[in-house]
This record gives sequence, C-alpha cells and structure tokens, in this order.
Amino acid sequence: MIPTRRLAAQGGFFRRSAEELGRLSKIGTVGISISQTAKILTKHKIAWNTEALHTPTKPYTLLNFEDERTVSECKTFADRAVGGFSTASLDYEPADPSSNDPAHIRFHGSISTKLPDNWRVERTGYAAFRNKDRGLWLFGRLFWDVDPYAYLALRIKSDGRRYTVNIQTDSLVETDIHQHRLYTRHHRVQDGAATTDQALYANATTSGTTGWETVFLPFNSFVRTNHGFVIEPQTSIIRQRVKSIGIGLTDRIEGPYDLRIHKIWATNGMGEADIEEERRICGADALPLDEGVRSAWAESSQESEVQSQKKPETDKKGLRGLRSEWEE
Repeated sequence: MIPTRRLAAQGGFFRRSAEELGRLSKIGTVGISISQTAKILTKHKIAWNTEALHTPTKPYTLLNFEDERTVSECKTFADRAVGGFSTASLDYEPADPSSNDPAHIRFHGSISTKLPDNWRVERTGYAAFRNKDRGLWLFGRLFWDVDPYAYLALRIKSDGRRYTVNIQTDSLVETDIHQHRLYTRHHRVQDGAATTDQALYANATTSGTTGWETVFLPFNSFVRTNHGFVIEPQTSIIRQRVKSIGIGLTDRIEGPYDLRIHKIWATNGMGEADIEEERRICGADALPLDEGVRSAWAESSQESEVQSQKKPETDKKGLRGLRSEWEE
C-alpha cells in the first residue's frame, strides 16, 4: 500500500503505523495466539522469535487517558441527537498530587427522560462515549487484537450509577454491540430505582479510600446486543478485530452523573508491572498481585458475586434472564 498525498498529510497515519509495527515486533515478549502468529507471518511478513510464544503477562493498553491526546480521539453521544435533553461531556483532568489522583477523563453530564415534541421518538435518557475510528495503517484498517487476553480492565472512580461497557467489533452486523454491566464497589441505591443489582451495593461507601478502583470484566461474559436488546443466538466477541470501546449510561434515572476513567486495557491479571501503580492510585481498594492469574478472578470478583446471586434465575431462564437484566 502506497500512502496518497492525503494520507501522508495526516501525521497520525505514519505514527499509527510505526506504533503498530513496534508493537508487533515486540509481540514475542507480549505473546499472541498461534493462529494470529501464522496470519501475521503470512500476510505481513514480520519475523520474530517464535520461541517466546506464551500467554501474555504484560498489559495491553487500549485507552490511556493520562495522555490528553486520547480525549480528542473519543466522541460522546446523547439523546440530544434525536431531540432529547440529556447531555454528555468528556473532559481531561490533569493529575492532582495533593489527592494522588492520576490524570484522567471525566465523563459527565445530566440524564433527562423528557420526550421531545416528536412522535417518532419513544424513549430517551441515555448518554455514552467511545473512541473514534482508529484509522488506517500500512496494512489496512487498524483494529485492536485482544485475542490472547482474558479480561478487559478499567481503572475508574464511579459515582455509583449503572454504567455499561460497550465493545464493537468488525462483525457482519455493524450495529451489534457486546455489553457488560460496570459493577463497582461504589454502587448506590437511587431513590425510586432500587433494583436487585443496586440493593447488593446499598451499603457501599467511598469513605476511607481514594475512590479509585480497577474492575476486571471477562471477555467471555459480554452479552451481544443490538439497540439495547439481547440478540439470539449469542456470539462471542471477535477479539482479533475490536473497533471501539466505550461506556454508556442507560439507567433512565434523571439527574447528573460523573464517572472518572484513568485507563482501559486488556490483561490476563494483575501482574508485577501493574501492582505499584494499582496500589498508589487505588489505595485500600487495590487488587492483589496475581488477581485473575492464579486466584481465578471469575470466581472471586464482585461480578461473580452478582452472578452467583442471580444464578438460579439465570440458569432457569437462559437468555430470558439476560434479557430481563438488560431491559430493565
């Protein structure tokens, strides 16, 4: 592929290509699947040491909001696009040494369920953000390949509302989104909106902590949806071709919201490379070393606690149980 003058004028094209080639050249120490190795060797003719093939232990950063440029690479959505009254803003917040807060983004605004004077609009009350199209590089469209990793990790400071993590891939149905509830230690019960999920966190508090926490979401626990509805049959995330990652708020509870995000990455657990930063930022809420690697996160995390509380109903109802979760 020979870059045109237009592509060459886009400084990001060569930067993206260099970064991706650099990442692939180090992939022997990061690790990828054997199938992906064959594809890269065949298609891109990139040579590397196959003896280093193993499950990756180092994190793969997807969105690092300590870099202010990352904010400009994201965009917000709200029901204002269809005449609604909800708002969504994404602001960069510099590091604050006095509170030990890292540089991060603030996803904030207000949710309104007021309907516009338009008979075609039947539902409002949502806001979200995600990264923009990642653009092109030397070998075509750029995607994230998270195939070697088990979890999506997010370091956040939550106001307790019911956010949803959204992953979009290069799938046959472009509007399909894989979603997962963003359960945190700081969920709270909203007036007039106490659900089973929120009741589990009724006594949660941020007192005595930094408020920051790291949440691991297993990739195989994401639910395939389309326009907010669970789709049958369920299909796994196409981990080799992830287009975008974002967070949305669709709890339809009127009022302000405020979510802080430090970083989003793919991982197989909390390793030595992460633990110092984790303890510095999250304080008493820091995850232990090897969380997810040897301690089986899926069995010990809050997500599992929530799932175990629902297990009889979910096992009994199958996708109906999932649908009731998403269509509350």
